[in-house]
Amino acid sequence: MRILPRGRASLLDVGTRDGKIATLAADVFPLVVALDLKAPPVLHPQVRPIAGDATRLPFRDDAFDCVLCAEVMEHIPAVSAAAAEIARVARHEVIIGTPYWQDLRVGRTKCPACGKRNPPYGHLHRFDQRRLLSLFPGLTLTCTSFVGATREVTNPVSAFLMDLAGNPYGTYDQQEPCMYCGSVLKPAGRISGFQRVLAGVAARLERAQRAFVRARPIWMHVVLSKQRDVP
Repeated sequence: MRILPRGRASLLDVGTRDGKIATLAADVFPLVVALDLKAPPVLHPQVRPIAGDATRLPFRDDAFDCVLCAEVMEHIPAVSAAAAEIARVARHEVIIGTPYWQDLRVGRTKCPACGKRNPPYGHLHRFDQRRLLSLFPGLTLTCTSFVGATREVTNPVSAFLMDLAGNPYGTYDQQEPCMYCGSVLKPAGRISGFQRVLAGVAARLERAQRAFVRARPIWMHVVLSKQRDVP
């Protein structure tokens, strides 16, 4: 909320989920459109819920003063297409929030139905400033905000051992289903003694590694300017 541009008339919130941020943004913008794959259940006089796809936004060019997309880009397979659409419908600013340089091997899950491994929370991409800016050519970075701190990291050996153990400590509390078959992700239940040993060794290796790793932000938010405002 602190980095949202002020003095603008309209905002599109892409991937709004339950519309919480869109509702808060209504204190700043006279008109907020809250978009998700299914129209969110938002009841607010200044918020217009709508169904839509981030890679094919149903709006004309420059339709909104600002476009917000937070905790969404990391989930989209066609992330370049989504970025192009977001930039297309923004008249002035684009605000993007993503995890910062997340190690996607930490917290991997194993689907109980198809047996395939899933990245944590369905995150398909990892971002730093350079990666994010490369998706929005022609836009200028005007503000960067970092949130939180973490030392979560793994390595090829630990990740391999955890995979052999069946990823028992993955992010099974997530809402996102298996990205391959759509099944609910849940832990396998009881695991063998051998699997417990493998998982224990992997976890100890990760804990030891964290002592030598610098903390990094958990989240990154950037404000990009589409054009220079003329007084």
